[in-house]
Amino acid sequence: MESASLTSLGNPFPCTSQSPRFRCPSEPKKIRLACRRRASSLKAACGLCRRRAVSGMVVLGAAASCIDPVALPMPAQAAMQEPDVIRYRKLGSGVILEDVVEGEGPEARGGDLVQFNYVCRRANGYFVHSTVDQFSGESKPVTLPLGGEEMIEGLKDVLIGMKVGGKRRALIPPEVGYISETLKPIPEEFGPRRSLLSHAKEPLVFEVQLLKVL
Repeated sequence: MESASLTSLGNPFPCTSQSPRFRCPSEPKKIRLACRRRASSLKAACGLCRRRAVSGMVVLGAAASCIDPVALPMPAQAAMQEPDVIRYRKLGSGVILEDVVEGEGPEARGGDLVQFNYVCRRANGYFVHSTVDQFSGESKPVTLPLGGEEMIEGLKDVLIGMKVGGKRRALIPPEVGYISETLKPIPEEFGPRRSLLSHAKEPLVFEVQLLKVL
């Protein structure tokens, strides 16, 4: 196997070049003196650049070492000392859940018949389907049982434990989503149905509002 050829790169810092000095015996004395003066000025300029860079790093290091956490504003201290507030819950099914509005009505349980509105989006925020018209505000809520095999499993996990009037946002992985085209909720119109099922193999975000427990 032939060895790879290495290409020599030029020195990016001219002031540190170690190239040898060549002198032509026949060159005039004035030219040699001019070249020496030019080399000396270039060396002095590069030395000044290095000194400025070093002094700048020293100043930055000193400034960083002098930062006093006590002197920081209170919000900055809190951000440094206190952990982030946990807003999300991950369920055993893999569903990641957030309570947006708690609600005040009766709590939905397994086997109940529930009525709810929802908005479905892709994980990147792309709109897929909603039971509420975005322009007129007219809604066509879904009524489904929380028992049986009719509803996608991930949405059951979202609705169980919700109170009437409550809202939840959830990321539902495909394993507990539309694993079958017969599962609900699903749009009745061909276009929205096709759009939803085309994203069935990726996580989907559902925003759900529980309207009634029947």
